[in-house]
Order: sequence, then structure tokens, then C-alpha cells
Amino acid sequence: MSVLPQENASVSISAVDLFCGVGGLTHGLQKAGINVIKGIDVDPTCKYAYEKNNKARFIEKDIREVTGNEISALYSPDDVKLLVGCAPCQPFAALPQNRKEPVEKDVRWGLLYEFARLIQEVQPQLVVFENITPIRKERVFVDFIEKLYSLGYHFNPYPDFVYCPDYGIPQKRRRLIVIASIWDKVSLSPKTHSCSQEDGFLSCPTVRETIEDLPKIDAGEVCLKDPLHRARKLTDKNIERIKRSKQGGTWEDWDENLRTPCHRKSSGRTYKSVYGRMEWDEPSPTITTQFHNYGSGRFGHPEQHRALSFREGALLQTFPRNYDFVEPGFPFSIKQIGTFIGNAVPVKLATVIGKSIQRHVKEHYHE
Repeated sequence: MSVLPQENASVSISAVDLFCGVGGLTHGLQKAGINVIKGIDVDPTCKYAYEKNNKARFIEKDIREVTGNEISALYSPDDVKLLVGCAPCQPFAALPQNRKEPVEKDVRWGLLYEFARLIQEVQPQLVVFENITPIRKERVFVDFIEKLYSLGYHFNPYPDFVYCPDYGIPQKRRRLIVIASIWDKVSLSPKTHSCSQEDGFLSCPTVRETIEDLPKIDAGEVCLKDPLHRARKLTDKNIERIKRSKQGGTWEDWDENLRTPCHRKSSGRTYKSVYGRMEWDEPSPTITTQFHNYGSGRFGHPEQHRALSFREGALLQTFPRNYDFVEPGFPFSIKQIGTFIGNAVPVKLATVIGKSIQRHVKEHYHE
């Protein structure tokens, strides 16, 4: 492990972003003043968006084939080294009773072990891990935490469970965040917003203030000014369903003939948000990779008779309005763009993490 530089020495924090995707985490860290050098991901389709929107280069490589020496060579000798990784969350998203086979059989399940391996080989001063909250119950996460302890890192033994609206992010996303340091525990910045009108806090951001000013479009239509502001076409029956839907309501608001067969089953009655409309004056539900699909959750537009557009999903993930996901001239893949946006770390959350790290480093470098 490295030691502290002399007092008043110039300090530069440089990061490598593993599992970088299209760059949500990278973009937020850069907004916080952290120099992200490279992003690494196995998916080559992420390269255009990552490099177009960020001052960093993209490396297409399977994390299992990346060595510590390769990553160490990316940093300058005097850098404070930050290694960040948001391994795919899909293996941990399904409830145990709903899994068709043991989660360990998913090739993505063991990627966190590869992250731990690279931490041991690189020995960065700082590490960031972000994922969904259910991962805390998985053996791979317990092993990851124990590895950090064995390597001498300091962090909150009860990882931060972040409710995104508390930090100005307009969606009810909950995430687990581990920030580890070789010097001391890192405190995540205090929350800035509250949905309960607490004194001294800003009000939670809402769907209305995030997307209301976008041009109106119909289901199946593309905005001429922004190709990403497009909504998927709906069947005639789904058009009737969304017309009968209320903001924050459920399929119980529909006429009986509009309900699906699963709604008539006892198991289906518990999924009240499916085919639901969002509410203007609340944060949105968690933006998943299926947010553009009206039947996959509460992803109906609050007023317009359609599901969210891709641009609306990106804005609720706090990507800038000009964030470019699609290379001009290349086919527009609905599944691919939904995955890009839904899998990303919200940019504002990444900025909060970055500023927390900046504060921590300054405290320990006595600048």
C-alpha cells in the first residue's frame, strides 16, 4: 500500500472504471473532478457512447482476462489510484424462490471475485463498488467484503444503502455502495433532499420537473429534434388500457375485459404496478432495462398514452440531455438502448460518490 505524500503536495485522483457500460459512473466522477483514465467493458457496443460523452478511452475486454499489471500501467506514479466497479446486477435481482437454477451457474455471478483479484493486484488507495441491495445476502459479496478487510481497507461495515431521491435523483432507486480507503472510513456526503418536507432539505425531484418539457409524442412516434425521444408502439388493447389508467393507479382501475389472464390469478394480483402510470409529482420508480416497455412495470407516461421514451428514461437516470447513445448511421436497437440506460449508475449518484472521495482525500492530504 502507498503512503501519504508530503503536506501541500499536488494531488490528482485518477480512476479506472471496470464494467463501465456507456459511462454513467465515469461521467459523474468526471463531473466531481476525478480523472477517469479508462473504462473497461466486454460489450463493444458501449464504446461509442462511452468515448463520445466522456474524456476517457474505452477498452473492450473481459474482466477475467484483465491483469493487475495492465491496470497499474494506466496510472501515473504520483496519482491517488481509484478503482471502481459495478458488476452486473442481474444474477442477484431475482428472488431466490423465483430462480430457475442456482445463481452460481450464471457466469456473471463470479465477476465480483475478479474485481477482488484486481484490487489485490493493483492495490489502489481507493475502491468503489455499487450494486443492488439484495447482493448483500450473497456469498460472493460476503467474500468480497472479507477480501477488502484482509487487504487492509477501511470502510463502513454496514455498506451505505442509498435512496436516490435523497440526493436529487428523480427515481426511487435503492443502491448499495461501498467506498473503501487505505487510510480511514469514507463517509458518503450527507443527503440533500427529502420527500417528507424535512426542514433544511430540498424537496425531492419529480418526474414533472425532469421530463414534462419534452415535446409530446405518441406511441410509436419519434421526435424529429431528438431521435432518442421515441416511444415504442402499443397494441390497440394496450392503448385502451393506458387510457383507462390513472397516475399512481393500478390495473384494478380498468374494465374487466381489459385485464390480462395473469391479473385474474392470485399470484398476479400482487403486481399492482404492472401497466401503471407514473405520477407527475413523485420520483419515478426504478428505471430498469425494460423501462420502455409499458407492461414491464409502472412505466406509463403520466399523461400521454404511451410508455416512457428512451430520452425520458435517460433523464430520470440523470444523464445530461445531450448524452449521445447511438452512433449516427447505425441501426437503433430497442433492447440495446434500454440496457445501456437501465444498467447505468445514475450520473448524479456517481457525482455524489466522487465528491465524497474528493473530500476524503483532501482531509488526509492536509491540503
